[in-house]
Amino acid sequence: MKKPPIILTNILVFVVTGAIALLAVPLWAVTMGFDTVEIVTAIVLFYFTGMSITAGYHRLWSHKTYDAHISVRIILAIGGAMALQNSILHWSSDHRVHHRHVDDNDKDPYSARKGLWFAHMGWMLREYQKHRYDDYSNCRDLQKDPVVMWQHKYYLPIVLVANFGITGLLGWINGDVLSMILFAGVFRLFMVHHVTFFINSLAHFWGNQPYTDKNTARDNGILAFFTFGEGYHNYHHIFEYDYRNGIYWWQFDPTKWLIRGLSFVGLTTNLRRVPEERIEKARAAMQLQEASQRLSALPDADELLQKVQAEYDLLVQKMSAYYAAKKRLMNVRKRCLKRSVERLEIDFHYKELKHALALQKEKWLQLQTLAPQLA
Repeated sequence: MKKPPIILTNILVFVVTGAIALLAVPLWAVTMGFDTVEIVTAIVLFYFTGMSITAGYHRLWSHKTYDAHISVRIILAIGGAMALQNSILHWSSDHRVHHRHVDDNDKDPYSARKGLWFAHMGWMLREYQKHRYDDYSNCRDLQKDPVVMWQHKYYLPIVLVANFGITGLLGWINGDVLSMILFAGVFRLFMVHHVTFFINSLAHFWGNQPYTDKNTARDNGILAFFTFGEGYHNYHHIFEYDYRNGIYWWQFDPTKWLIRGLSFVGLTTNLRRVPEERIEKARAAMQLQEASQRLSALPDADELLQKVQAEYDLLVQKMSAYYAAKKRLMNVRKRCLKRSVERLEIDFHYKELKHALALQKEKWLQLQTLAPQLA
């Protein structure tokens, strides 16, 4: 079978930046050294350009998980161009296809089922799918965004000015243009490339699947640390319209914190969150599936499976009752009925259901702990 034609531009970019980052930069570090300003600038630009991809290209434009003021959109568009991962329009188009056809080797642009290397970089080296550079029919909404179309039209000039102009200017101010371009420019670009590529590759191979096993995506806290919070990929693939990837306060997700932080000053609005009930039920369903698989090989599997299923059904039932009561309570609070009989009754009922759910969760957890021992 004839291989698709290579994409020479992409290959040259990866070869040149890789050679400079892995050969020239270490040699320069040994012979000339990098000063504190250059190191700090590289770190700041690493986060700025990397999070322009995660907060901008990914969560804002690809998934529309929130709305942003035009000033934020312009800054993220420039930072995304500085990351050199193609225009917003093209990147988002590829990513939407990926989500729609995840793990389909014929349709997913970077299907993990084709291997780690392909998902990481291989998919960008050859023209595996026709019309990738001229069919943006799945991004008609983005074509109405003037910032997206401005960046798409002037992508190359923005890339050159942002990468060489900004780092060159900072280097001139600091007294060494070449050193700044090498470290804060090329080396930073190399690092951002491979860190964000990890989301397509390692995040589909390394980690656990607490919410779904319908695709290869996995949650991995270590990857989240290096990918600006994108490592909670299993959650993202089942709940792609949530502006968060790490849903708990202790999960490292600086992209979430940035989006949330900007909302306090009105620069981001309409932050979309998946209802807690859906998240809890997805996790419980996976726990049921895993427990059932472990117990199914036992001699008295039928009896054990019936017990686990019964406890799961009770858990789901109590979840539904609790979240329905919680919703009613929130509605009453909005109507400011602080001391009404209705408010007191709903509040009492809510607390009862909350306690009942907590007890059922504890019982369910005990069953989960027992299942591996029985198997």
